[in-house]
Amino acid sequence: MTVASLERTQQAGSRASAQDFSIRAIDGPLGAEITGLDLNLPVSDEELKRIRSAFVKYGLVVFRDQRITPEQHVAFSRRFGPLQVHVLNRFHVAQHPELLIVSNVVENGQPIGLVDAGADWHSDLSYMPKPSLGSLLHAQELPPEQGDTLYANTANAYDTLPADVKQLLAGKRAVHSYVYRYHRLQKLSPWRPDLTQKQIDEVPEVEHPVIITHPESGRKILFVSEGFTSHIVGLPRDESDDLLKFLHEHTIRAENVYRHRWQAHDIVFWDNRSTVHYAAITPQHLRRTLYRATVEGDVPVF
Repeated sequence: MTVASLERTQQAGSRASAQDFSIRAIDGPLGAEITGLDLNLPVSDEELKRIRSAFVKYGLVVFRDQRITPEQHVAFSRRFGPLQVHVLNRFHVAQHPELLIVSNVVENGQPIGLVDAGADWHSDLSYMPKPSLGSLLHAQELPPEQGDTLYANTANAYDTLPADVKQLLAGKRAVHSYVYRYHRLQKLSPWRPDLTQKQIDEVPEVEHPVIITHPESGRKILFVSEGFTSHIVGLPRDESDDLLKFLHEHTIRAENVYRHRWQAHDIVFWDNRSTVHYAAITPQHLRRTLYRATVEGDVPVF
């Protein structure tokens, strides 16, 4: 079955019997768990609206025990918007360039996926002119321990900033750069070869507002990260570095962080506009592989 036919099947779900699924808020600063939904079955337009509403409200939704193929993963993800293809094409799922392999597994001396994808706090593809709306990460192989992913609520982070810092940040813009992060992680990881000039040209640095307005919830969001934000425009570099360090530490305070402990076949769908995330590199003897689809969002505005 092709992706197009899968999408037609899922879209036809609006005429099919409804699935009886529940949405339960996770105890913490963000997140909800969706149970009773089978992504092998059609998902109606009304059901998709429920899912998207929970996604926006909670910043992250967890679909439990989803035994779906990469083709189904792509088809479901695409219902939330156009999909973005990651620049590291060596780590795409075969026949499905929309899926990035996140893995610590090494075969024949080469990694099968991006080993250090979560090695610092970041929002996926914030370095794009249209950063990601959200990412859908599907567990393929999980270790018996370690391998958790942490998420921080950047809407709450903005709300709890001191008033004078909010005033200072109003109207400020920051540079987001894939190459900036890549070169930094390259020093820490033996698995990152030099980027080709073609890859560098595909991801020029961009500027985005430091404070953005979420296009669906209307909330103000702190839109900078340890990973991709190199500096705040118009500030001396030392002042920019100090301010970004303060904002990062403020964002990842314990009361603002949800730790996701993966279960077999989980799909986690998080809002890249209102969260940042982190996953420490899992030791190589604890095999961990996941597939990630990334949905394109809008140009950020203050």
